[in-house]
Amino acid sequence: MCLCIPSSIVEVCPEQSSALVETLGVQRQVSTHLISEPLACGDHVLIHVGFAISKMDLDEAQESLAAYRQLIAEMDEDDVKGLLS
Repeated sequence: MCLCIPSSIVEVCPEQSSALVETLGVQRQVSTHLISEPLACGDHVLIHVGFAISKMDLDEAQESLAAYRQLIAEMDEDDVKGLLS
């Protein structure tokens, strides 16, 4: 099963069509090739296999992240590492 994880944009890199995002305390570079609308620091996006696939509003992101935090609290450490890698 694949999950899309909401992430907050930390830095936009338009020359590389990418952004640095933070997901549950983990930062990573992702491609923004699939999003046509402008992105800015603080925006929230859904990430799937290294691609930002859509923008989302803050309320949606917070609700989704709360559900992820609840799932993580019920998982063992190895499963959590696999989820965030």
